[in-house]
Parts: sequence; C-alpha cells; structure tokens
Amino acid sequence: MRSLLFIPGDDARKLEKGLGTDADALIFDLEDSVAEARKDQARHITAQALHAETSKQRFVRLNPFDTGRLPADLDAALAGRPDGVILPKANSARAVQRLARLMDRAGADPACSIIAIASETPAAVQALSRDDWHHPRLLGLMWGAEDLAAELGASRNRADDGQPTQPFRLARNLALMAAKAAGVLAIDTVYADFRDAAGLQREAEEAAADGFDAQAAIHPAQLAIINTAHTPTAEAVAWAERVVAIMSEATTGVASLNGQMLDQPHLKQAKRILGRVG
Repeated sequence: MRSLLFIPGDDARKLEKGLGTDADALIFDLEDSVAEARKDQARHITAQALHAETSKQRFVRLNPFDTGRLPADLDAALAGRPDGVILPKANSARAVQRLARLMDRAGADPACSIIAIASETPAAVQALSRDDWHHPRLLGLMWGAEDLAAELGASRNRADDGQPTQPFRLARNLALMAAKAAGVLAIDTVYADFRDAAGLQREAEEAAADGFDAQAAIHPAQLAIINTAHTPTAEAVAWAERVVAIMSEATTGVASLNGQMLDQPHLKQAKRILGRVG
C-alpha cells in the first residue's frame, strides 16, 4: 500500500469514481468531509458503496468515540465487509483496543484491520511515545495536522516553504517511530494544497526516504506523485538485489560493495526495498 484516497462518504458519484483511480486504497469518509446534517445519509451511501466490486483495499473512516456515532458507523461499515476502518482522534492505544473489542463483538472478520489517526490532539502526540501500540488488528498509524492545529491554537501548520512547522514535525516523527515500533504501516498525512504538485512531490519523497510506507491523499491528481515516491526506483532495486546476493555469499556478518562496507542493517534495508516491489 502506497496511497490512500479520502472520499466523502455522502457523495455516491465520487465514491464510484474512486474505484477507477490509481489509489491503492480508498477511505470512505464519514467524519471531517461530511457535514453534520448529512452524517446519517453518508453512513447509508457508504454502506451501499462498499458492495461494489473492486480489487482496491477499502476502509471506512468512522466518527470519533466522543461523538456517540461510532457504534452505528461501525455496524453499517462492517455489513459491507471493508478491509478495515479508520479510527480518528485516537488519543491513546486504549482507543484502538476499545474499537477492536467492538469489532470482535460485532463478529468482524479477523482480517478487518484498524488504521489509527494518532496525533490529532496534544494528548495523542504524547501517547505516541508513551504507549505500546501493538495490536493484532492494527494495520497502520497515520498522523494528521489539521485537527492538531485547531487543538494547539496554531495559525498555521506549515512554513512558507511548505514544510511542517516544528510542533507538527514532532508529531510526524513520533508517529513514524510509534508505527515502526509496533511493526505497522507508517502513513504520512495529506498534503492539503492539491494544486501544489511540486510541494507534494518534495514531501512524498522526503517521507519515503524517512521510512514512511504510504501517504494519504485528498484528490486523485495527487496519487501518481505519491505512488511514484513510494515505489523503489530501478536503481534502488538493483542495489538491494546486489546487497542480498553479496551478503548471502559472505562468510562473516560483513561484506563490501563498491568499496563500501555492508552489514546487517544494509541487508535489512535491502530486503525491505525488495519487499515493496514483490
């Protein structure tokens, strides 16, 4: 999974069009992109859209626990057998555990997973470095800047060059570390200015280089850039194949390639690259 496209859950036309995009996964959104007056309608439209045949992974972003809407959202989503659900405002690992218990009681398929958005409040940012996020249903951790800005009272979350400002870079870094510690996907947040292709490319390439596995999108035009950034280049694949071959023949834990030492961290990185193209 490289790209996840958010689609408003109350727009049947956009939900249908999403099936034909380059997204690896679709997120049918019941939360922020849906007006309060259309929440019930979005739940119904999304439930119907989940029955469409597609090879794409499909997730439903539920409304947060504190809205009181999550149980009904979950029931409607599970009826369509999605690949997983998105939990917003996950202020701690306990929120993931709570949602997983609801899914178990509802008879959700064990393969139905959870992606938690775990940086939308100051408490959630603190929990990223404090909590143990391991859980059998947890597929990934995503971070988000817009809600966190509102919680902080920040007037911006990006500098003039498009890069996240320091509080938001902290949240991003902690989300990356927490995801890797839990052995789940690290998913970068959306790039809100979908007309700024150069800015998105810069951010997506940086995220991939830092170790993020995927990135969320809010517009189909962003998908090609994200997919390219999170797909290993031919040069990277050739390097990885050479590293694996050399290390498999080494009689010790180290070897060399073009005059540079190779050891176990290089082998691990090479296998990760090959795993992303296999």
